[in-house]
Amino acid sequence: MNAPHIGPELFTWEFATDPYPAYAWLREHSPVHRTTLPSGVEAWLVTRYADAKQALADPRLSKNPVHHSKDAHGKSKTGIPGERSANLMTHLLNIDPPDHTRLRRLVSKAFTPRRVAEFAPRVQELTDHLIDQFAHTGSADLIHEFAFPLPIYAICDLLGVPREDQDDFRDWAGMMIRHGGGPRGGVARSVKKMRSYLAELIHRKREALPDHPSSGEDLISGLIRASDHGEHLTENEAAAMCFVLLFAGFETTINLIGNGTYALLRNPKQRAQLQKSIERGEQELLDTCIEELLRYDGPVELATWRYATERLEIGGQRIASGDPVLVVLAAADRDPARFDEPDTLDLSRRDNQHLGYGHGIHYCLGAPLARLEGRTALATLLRRLPDLRLAADPAELRWRGGLIMRGLRNLPVEFTAA
Repeated sequence: MNAPHIGPELFTWEFATDPYPAYAWLREHSPVHRTTLPSGVEAWLVTRYADAKQALADPRLSKNPVHHSKDAHGKSKTGIPGERSANLMTHLLNIDPPDHTRLRRLVSKAFTPRRVAEFAPRVQELTDHLIDQFAHTGSADLIHEFAFPLPIYAICDLLGVPREDQDDFRDWAGMMIRHGGGPRGGVARSVKKMRSYLAELIHRKREALPDHPSSGEDLISGLIRASDHGEHLTENEAAAMCFVLLFAGFETTINLIGNGTYALLRNPKQRAQLQKSIERGEQELLDTCIEELLRYDGPVELATWRYATERLEIGGQRIASGDPVLVVLAAADRDPARFDEPDTLDLSRRDNQHLGYGHGIHYCLGAPLARLEGRTALATLLRRLPDLRLAADPAELRWRGGLIMRGLRNLPVEFTAA
Protein backbone atom coordinates (compact mmCIF):
# COMPACT_ATOMS: atom_id res chain seq x y z
CA MET A 1 0.00 0.00 0.00
CA ASN A 2 1.47 3.34 -1.04
CA ALA A 3 2.03 5.99 1.58
CA PRO A 4 -0.64 8.72 1.46
CA HIS A 5 0.64 12.10 0.31
CA ILE A 6 0.37 14.92 2.80
CA GLY A 7 2.35 18.13 3.02
CA PRO A 8 4.96 19.48 0.59
CA GLU A 9 6.31 17.63 -2.43
CA LEU A 10 9.57 15.89 -1.57
CA PHE A 11 12.51 14.87 -3.80
CA THR A 12 11.64 17.16 -6.73
CA TRP A 13 14.20 19.44 -8.37
CA GLU A 14 12.60 22.41 -6.57
CA PHE A 15 12.96 20.53 -3.28
CA ALA A 16 16.63 19.75 -4.04
CA THR A 17 17.31 23.47 -4.56
CA ASP A 18 15.96 24.38 -1.11
CA PRO A 19 14.61 21.53 1.04
CA TYR A 20 14.52 23.53 4.27
CA PRO A 21 10.94 24.94 4.04
CA ALA A 22 9.63 21.40 3.44
CA TYR A 23 11.64 20.08 6.38
CA ALA A 24 10.27 22.88 8.58
CA TRP A 25 6.73 21.78 7.65
CA LEU A 26 7.53 18.15 8.46
CA ARG A 27 9.08 19.03 11.84
CA GLU A 28 5.92 20.95 12.72
CA HIS A 29 3.19 18.69 11.28
CA SER A 30 4.61 15.22 10.59
CA PRO A 31 7.96 14.85 12.40
CA VAL A 32 8.21 11.08 11.77
CA HIS A 33 6.90 10.94 8.23
CA ARG A 34 6.07 7.97 6.03
CA THR A 35 6.98 8.63 2.38
CA THR A 36 7.63 6.86 -0.90
CA LEU A 37 11.14 7.54 -2.14
CA PRO A 38 11.95 8.11 -5.84
CA SER A 39 13.17 4.48 -5.97
CA GLY A 40 9.71 3.26 -4.93
CA VAL A 41 10.92 2.15 -1.48
CA GLU A 42 8.71 3.30 1.41
CA ALA A 43 10.57 4.68 4.42
CA TRP A 44 10.16 6.81 7.53
CA LEU A 45 11.80 10.27 7.68
CA VAL A 46 12.82 11.45 11.16
CA THR A 47 13.10 15.27 11.20
CA ARG A 48 13.25 16.60 14.79
CA TYR A 49 16.61 16.90 16.55
CA ALA A 50 15.70 14.97 19.72
CA ASP A 51 14.12 12.12 17.75
CA ALA A 52 17.02 12.07 15.29
CA LYS A 53 19.65 11.85 18.02
CA GLN A 54 17.73 9.04 19.71
CA ALA A 55 17.28 7.13 16.44
CA LEU A 56 20.96 7.42 15.46
CA ALA A 57 21.96 5.65 18.69
CA ASP A 58 19.06 3.17 18.94
CA PRO A 59 20.36 -0.44 18.72
CA ARG A 60 16.93 -1.58 17.50
CA LEU A 61 17.60 0.30 14.25
CA SER A 62 20.01 -1.97 12.42
CA LYS A 63 22.40 -0.93 9.69
CA ASN A 64 22.29 -4.40 8.13
CA PRO A 65 20.00 -4.56 5.04
CA VAL A 66 19.13 -8.17 5.89
CA HIS A 67 16.55 -6.69 8.29
CA HIS A 68 14.69 -4.87 5.51
CA SER A 69 11.26 -6.47 5.30
CA LYS A 70 10.94 -6.16 1.51
CA ASP A 71 12.02 -8.66 -1.11
CA ALA A 72 15.48 -8.84 -2.67
CA HIS A 73 14.43 -6.49 -5.48
CA GLY A 74 13.48 -3.84 -2.94
CA LYS A 75 16.67 -4.38 -0.96
CA SER A 76 18.78 -3.67 -4.04
CA LYS A 77 17.34 -0.15 -4.04
CA THR A 78 18.78 0.70 -0.63
CA GLY A 79 22.37 1.30 0.45
CA ILE A 80 25.26 2.63 -1.65
CA PRO A 81 24.66 2.23 -5.43
CA GLY A 82 26.58 -0.71 -6.87
CA GLU A 83 27.95 -2.08 -3.60
CA ARG A 84 25.79 -5.22 -3.58
CA SER A 85 26.67 -6.37 -7.12
CA ALA A 86 30.35 -5.64 -6.48
CA ASN A 87 30.41 -7.72 -3.26
CA LEU A 88 31.31 -4.71 -1.14
CA MET A 89 28.66 -4.98 1.58
CA THR A 90 30.92 -5.86 4.52
CA HIS A 91 31.77 -2.38 5.77
CA LEU A 92 30.97 -0.13 8.72
CA LEU A 93 27.82 1.38 7.17
CA ASN A 94 26.14 -2.02 6.77
CA ILE A 95 26.89 -4.00 9.93
CA ASP A 96 25.99 -4.03 13.63
CA PRO A 97 27.85 -5.08 16.78
CA PRO A 98 29.72 -7.29 17.42
CA ASP A 99 31.07 -7.29 13.83
CA HIS A 100 30.88 -3.49 13.70
CA THR A 101 32.80 -3.21 16.97
CA ARG A 102 35.57 -5.50 15.69
CA LEU A 103 35.92 -3.80 12.31
CA ARG A 104 35.78 -0.27 13.70
CA ARG A 105 38.44 -1.10 16.28
CA LEU A 106 40.67 -2.50 13.53
CA VAL A 107 40.15 0.48 11.24
CA SER A 108 40.63 2.97 14.07
CA LYS A 109 44.15 1.62 14.55
CA ALA A 110 44.99 2.64 10.99
CA PHE A 111 42.94 5.87 10.97
CA THR A 112 44.31 7.70 14.00
CA PRO A 113 44.18 11.45 14.74
CA ARG A 114 47.97 11.45 14.57
CA ARG A 115 47.89 10.06 11.03
CA VAL A 116 45.41 12.76 10.01
CA ALA A 117 47.56 15.49 11.60
CA GLU A 118 50.65 14.21 9.79
CA PHE A 119 48.68 14.45 6.55
CA ALA A 120 48.00 18.21 6.94
CA PRO A 121 51.03 19.39 4.87
CA ARG A 122 49.96 17.18 1.95
CA VAL A 123 46.39 18.59 2.07
CA GLN A 124 47.84 22.12 2.00
CA GLU A 125 50.11 21.19 -0.92
CA LEU A 126 47.19 19.74 -2.90
CA THR A 127 45.03 22.79 -2.11
CA ASP A 128 47.65 25.25 -3.34
CA HIS A 129 48.37 23.17 -6.44
CA LEU A 130 44.71 23.12 -7.47
CA ILE A 131 44.28 26.86 -6.91
CA ASP A 132 47.45 27.47 -8.93
CA GLN A 133 45.73 25.86 -11.91
CA PHE A 134 43.05 28.58 -12.14
CA ALA A 135 44.25 31.55 -10.04
CA HIS A 136 45.62 33.34 -13.14
CA THR A 137 42.36 33.05 -15.11
CA GLY A 138 40.04 35.21 -13.00
CA SER A 139 37.22 32.62 -13.01
CA ALA A 140 36.59 29.00 -12.16
CA ASP A 141 33.99 26.36 -11.42
CA LEU A 142 34.91 25.63 -7.82
CA ILE A 143 33.20 22.24 -7.82
CA HIS A 144 34.93 20.71 -10.85
CA GLU A 145 38.27 22.50 -10.51
CA PHE A 146 38.69 22.48 -6.75
CA ALA A 147 36.13 20.88 -4.40
CA PHE A 148 35.94 17.63 -6.41
CA PRO A 149 39.64 16.83 -7.10
CA LEU A 150 40.94 17.86 -3.67
CA PRO A 151 39.36 15.07 -1.55
CA ILE A 152 39.82 12.49 -4.35
CA TYR A 153 43.58 13.01 -4.52
CA ALA A 154 43.81 13.40 -0.74
CA ILE A 155 42.07 10.09 0.05
CA CYS A 156 44.04 8.32 -2.71
CA ASP A 157 47.30 9.56 -1.16
CA LEU A 158 46.14 8.55 2.31
CA LEU A 159 45.13 5.06 1.14
CA GLY A 160 48.37 4.60 -0.80
CA VAL A 161 46.99 4.56 -4.36
CA PRO A 162 49.96 5.20 -6.68
CA ARG A 163 49.93 8.63 -8.34
CA GLU A 164 49.78 7.11 -11.82
CA ASP A 165 46.47 5.39 -10.93
CA GLN A 166 44.75 8.32 -9.25
CA ASP A 167 43.15 9.75 -12.39
CA ASP A 168 41.32 6.43 -12.82
CA PHE A 169 39.93 6.89 -9.31
CA ARG A 170 38.88 10.43 -10.23
CA ASP A 171 36.93 9.08 -13.24
CA TRP A 172 35.24 6.32 -11.21
CA ALA A 173 34.37 8.72 -8.40
CA GLY A 174 32.96 11.23 -10.89
CA MET A 175 30.61 8.57 -12.23
CA MET A 176 29.53 7.61 -8.70
CA ILE A 177 28.41 11.12 -7.76
CA ARG A 178 26.37 11.78 -10.89
CA HIS A 179 23.44 10.00 -9.24
CA GLY A 180 21.85 8.82 -12.46
CA GLY A 181 23.18 11.66 -14.62
CA GLY A 182 25.62 9.38 -16.48
CA PRO A 183 25.14 6.41 -18.80
CA ARG A 184 22.81 3.64 -17.65
CA GLY A 185 24.67 1.18 -15.42
CA GLY A 186 27.66 3.49 -15.22
CA VAL A 187 27.67 3.66 -11.42
CA ALA A 188 27.66 -0.14 -11.02
CA ARG A 189 30.45 -0.51 -13.61
CA SER A 190 32.56 2.13 -11.88
CA VAL A 191 32.07 0.49 -8.47
CA LYS A 192 33.08 -2.90 -9.89
CA LYS A 193 36.20 -1.41 -11.51
CA MET A 194 37.12 0.26 -8.23
CA ARG A 195 36.52 -2.96 -6.31
CA SER A 196 38.72 -5.00 -8.69
CA TYR A 197 41.48 -2.43 -8.50
CA LEU A 198 41.35 -2.26 -4.69
CA ALA A 199 41.46 -6.05 -4.36
CA GLU A 200 44.56 -6.19 -6.57
CA LEU A 201 46.23 -3.28 -4.76
CA ILE A 202 45.54 -4.79 -1.32
CA HIS A 203 46.99 -8.11 -2.48
CA ARG A 204 50.14 -6.41 -3.82
CA LYS A 205 50.62 -4.42 -0.63
CA ARG A 206 50.08 -7.49 1.54
CA GLU A 207 52.74 -9.40 -0.41
CA ALA A 208 55.25 -6.55 -0.10
CA LEU A 209 54.44 -5.48 3.49
CA PRO A 210 57.63 -4.95 5.53
CA ASP A 211 57.92 -6.47 8.99
CA HIS A 212 57.76 -3.08 10.70
CA PRO A 213 55.72 0.00 9.76
CA SER A 214 57.57 3.00 8.39
CA SER A 215 56.87 6.63 9.19
CA GLY A 216 53.92 7.82 7.13
CA GLU A 217 52.79 4.33 6.16
CA ASP A 218 49.72 4.43 3.90
CA LEU A 219 46.27 3.54 5.18
CA ILE A 220 45.86 0.30 3.20
CA SER A 221 49.10 -1.02 4.66
CA GLY A 222 47.88 0.06 8.07
CA LEU A 223 44.58 -1.80 7.55
CA ILE A 224 46.47 -4.94 6.51
CA ARG A 225 48.75 -4.66 9.52
CA ALA A 226 45.98 -3.94 12.05
CA SER A 227 44.89 -6.91 14.14
CA ASP A 228 42.48 -7.47 17.00
CA HIS A 229 43.50 -10.29 19.35
CA GLY A 230 45.39 -11.84 16.43
CA GLU A 231 42.49 -11.44 13.99
CA HIS A 232 43.20 -9.49 10.81
CA LEU A 233 40.91 -7.98 8.20
CA THR A 234 40.19 -10.35 5.33
CA GLU A 235 41.02 -9.02 1.87
CA ASN A 236 37.28 -8.67 1.17
CA GLU A 237 36.78 -6.69 4.39
CA ALA A 238 39.79 -4.52 3.57
CA ALA A 239 38.46 -3.86 0.04
CA ALA A 240 34.99 -2.99 1.37
CA MET A 241 36.54 -0.73 4.01
CA CYS A 242 38.69 1.14 1.46
CA PHE A 243 35.63 1.50 -0.77
CA VAL A 244 33.47 3.03 1.95
CA LEU A 245 36.31 5.34 3.03
CA LEU A 246 36.47 6.55 -0.56
CA PHE A 247 32.70 6.80 -0.93
CA ALA A 248 32.10 8.47 2.44
CA GLY A 249 35.33 10.45 2.32
CA PHE A 250 35.14 12.24 -0.99
CA GLU A 251 31.55 13.29 -1.63
CA THR A 252 31.06 14.59 1.90
CA THR A 253 34.15 16.77 1.55
CA ILE A 254 33.19 17.96 -1.95
CA ASN A 255 29.89 19.13 -0.49
CA LEU A 256 31.44 20.62 2.64
CA ILE A 257 33.74 22.79 0.50
CA GLY A 258 31.11 23.57 -2.16
CA ASN A 259 28.13 24.21 0.13
CA GLY A 260 30.37 26.02 2.60
CA THR A 261 31.87 28.38 0.02
CA TYR A 262 28.42 29.08 -1.39
CA ALA A 263 27.04 29.88 2.07
CA LEU A 264 29.92 32.29 2.71
CA LEU A 265 29.38 34.02 -0.65
CA ARG A 266 25.67 34.44 0.20
CA ASN A 267 26.50 35.88 3.65
CA PRO A 268 29.07 38.62 3.00
CA LYS A 269 29.22 40.00 6.56
CA GLN A 270 29.99 36.58 8.01
CA ARG A 271 32.52 35.94 5.23
CA ALA A 272 34.24 39.30 5.91
CA GLN A 273 34.62 38.47 9.61
CA LEU A 274 36.16 35.12 8.73
CA GLN A 275 38.58 36.66 6.23
CA LYS A 276 39.81 39.19 8.79
CA SER A 277 40.29 36.42 11.33
CA ILE A 278 42.27 34.33 8.80
CA GLU A 279 44.42 37.33 7.87
CA ARG A 280 45.31 37.72 11.55
CA GLY A 281 46.37 34.08 11.65
CA GLU A 282 43.64 33.10 14.12
CA GLN A 283 42.21 29.58 14.28
CA GLU A 284 39.20 29.86 16.59
CA LEU A 285 36.65 31.37 14.17
CA LEU A 286 37.76 29.02 11.39
CA ASP A 287 37.06 26.05 13.67
CA THR A 288 33.58 27.24 14.68
CA CYS A 289 32.95 28.21 11.04
CA ILE A 290 33.41 24.61 9.86
CA GLU A 291 30.99 23.33 12.52
CA GLU A 292 28.41 25.97 11.60
CA LEU A 293 28.69 25.17 7.89
CA LEU A 294 28.18 21.49 8.72
CA ARG A 295 25.01 22.43 10.63
CA TYR A 296 23.64 25.13 8.32
CA ASP A 297 23.87 23.34 4.96
CA GLY A 298 25.85 20.19 5.61
CA PRO A 299 27.14 17.69 3.06
CA VAL A 300 25.00 14.78 4.29
CA GLU A 301 21.27 15.46 4.04
CA LEU A 302 20.03 12.09 5.31
CA ALA A 303 21.93 9.58 7.43
CA THR A 304 22.51 6.23 5.75
CA TRP A 305 19.87 3.50 5.90
CA ARG A 306 18.57 1.92 9.09
CA TYR A 307 16.02 -0.90 9.50
CA ALA A 308 13.77 -1.61 12.50
CA THR A 309 14.56 -5.03 13.97
CA GLU A 310 11.35 -4.98 16.04
CA ARG A 311 8.25 -2.85 16.52
CA LEU A 312 9.23 0.44 18.13
CA GLU A 313 8.21 4.06 18.56
CA ILE A 314 10.03 7.21 17.43
CA GLY A 315 8.52 10.54 18.35
CA GLY A 316 5.21 8.85 19.22
CA GLN A 317 5.00 7.17 15.80
CA ARG A 318 4.86 3.37 15.63
CA ILE A 319 7.43 1.80 13.30
CA ALA A 320 6.90 -1.78 12.09
CA SER A 321 9.65 -4.38 12.18
CA GLY A 322 11.56 -4.35 8.91
CA ASP A 323 10.66 -0.76 8.00
CA PRO A 324 13.50 1.45 6.65
CA VAL A 325 14.19 4.58 8.71
CA LEU A 326 16.08 7.60 7.35
CA VAL A 327 17.22 10.25 9.84
CA VAL A 328 17.09 13.66 8.14
CA LEU A 329 20.21 15.38 9.46
CA ALA A 330 19.47 18.55 7.46
CA ALA A 331 16.08 18.90 9.18
CA ALA A 332 17.34 18.03 12.67
CA ASP A 333 20.18 20.54 12.45
CA ARG A 334 17.72 23.37 11.78
CA ASP A 335 15.32 22.43 14.57
CA PRO A 336 14.40 25.63 16.49
CA ALA A 337 13.79 23.46 19.58
CA ARG A 338 17.56 22.84 19.66
CA PHE A 339 19.26 25.79 17.89
CA ASP A 340 18.63 29.52 18.30
CA GLU A 341 17.76 31.14 14.95
CA PRO A 342 18.54 27.91 13.09
CA ASP A 343 18.05 29.39 9.61
CA THR A 344 20.70 32.06 10.27
CA LEU A 345 24.37 31.41 9.47
CA ASP A 346 26.40 32.32 12.58
CA LEU A 347 30.05 31.37 12.17
CA SER A 348 30.79 32.08 15.83
CA ARG A 349 27.96 29.83 17.11
CA ARG A 350 29.13 28.11 20.31
CA ASP A 351 26.33 25.77 21.29
CA ASN A 352 26.56 23.68 18.15
CA GLN A 353 26.16 19.97 18.80
CA HIS A 354 25.06 19.33 15.22
CA LEU A 355 24.48 15.86 13.80
CA GLY A 356 26.32 16.48 10.53
CA TYR A 357 28.62 13.50 11.04
CA GLY A 358 26.10 11.36 12.86
CA HIS A 359 25.93 10.26 16.49
CA GLY A 360 26.57 7.10 18.47
CA ILE A 361 28.64 4.09 17.39
CA HIS A 362 28.28 4.98 13.69
CA TYR A 363 29.73 8.50 14.12
CA CYS A 364 31.80 9.25 11.01
CA LEU A 365 35.29 7.81 11.38
CA GLY A 366 36.67 10.19 8.74
CA ALA A 367 35.30 13.38 10.33
CA PRO A 368 38.78 14.64 11.42
CA LEU A 369 40.10 14.32 7.85
CA ALA A 370 37.03 16.06 6.38
CA ARG A 371 37.36 18.90 8.88
CA LEU A 372 41.08 19.25 8.04
CA GLU A 373 40.32 19.41 4.31
CA GLY A 374 37.43 21.84 4.84
CA ARG A 375 39.49 24.20 7.02
CA THR A 376 42.45 24.12 4.66
CA ALA A 377 40.37 24.60 1.52
CA LEU A 378 38.26 27.51 2.79
CA ALA A 379 41.10 29.34 4.53
CA THR A 380 43.36 29.07 1.47
CA LEU A 381 40.63 30.14 -0.95
CA LEU A 382 39.78 33.25 1.08
CA ARG A 383 43.44 34.11 1.64
CA ARG A 384 44.57 33.68 -1.97
CA LEU A 385 41.38 34.91 -3.71
CA PRO A 386 40.16 37.60 -1.29
CA ASP A 387 37.57 39.14 -3.68
CA LEU A 388 36.00 35.80 -4.60
CA ARG A 389 32.41 36.32 -5.80
CA LEU A 390 29.57 34.30 -7.24
CA ALA A 391 29.43 34.42 -11.06
CA ALA A 392 25.87 33.18 -11.52
CA ASP A 393 22.36 33.89 -10.33
CA PRO A 394 21.72 31.57 -7.36
CA ALA A 395 18.47 30.50 -9.04
CA GLU A 396 20.52 29.10 -11.95
CA LEU A 397 22.61 26.78 -9.77
CA ARG A 398 21.72 23.10 -9.78
CA TRP A 399 22.01 20.61 -6.95
CA ARG A 400 22.79 16.93 -7.29
CA GLY A 401 19.66 14.91 -6.70
CA GLY A 402 21.00 12.03 -4.61
CA LEU A 403 19.08 10.76 -1.59
CA ILE A 404 21.81 10.82 1.07
CA MET A 405 24.14 13.65 0.05
CA ARG A 406 23.38 17.30 -0.69
CA GLY A 407 25.75 19.27 -2.92
CA LEU A 408 26.04 21.68 -5.83
CA ARG A 409 26.66 20.41 -9.35
CA ASN A 410 28.68 23.54 -10.13
CA LEU A 411 29.76 26.78 -8.47
CA PRO A 412 30.97 29.41 -10.96
CA VAL A 413 33.02 32.17 -9.35
CA GLU A 414 35.05 35.22 -10.40
CA PHE A 415 37.99 36.97 -8.77
CA THR A 416 40.94 39.20 -9.60
CA ALA A 417 43.43 37.11 -11.55
CA ALA A 418 46.72 36.53 -9.76
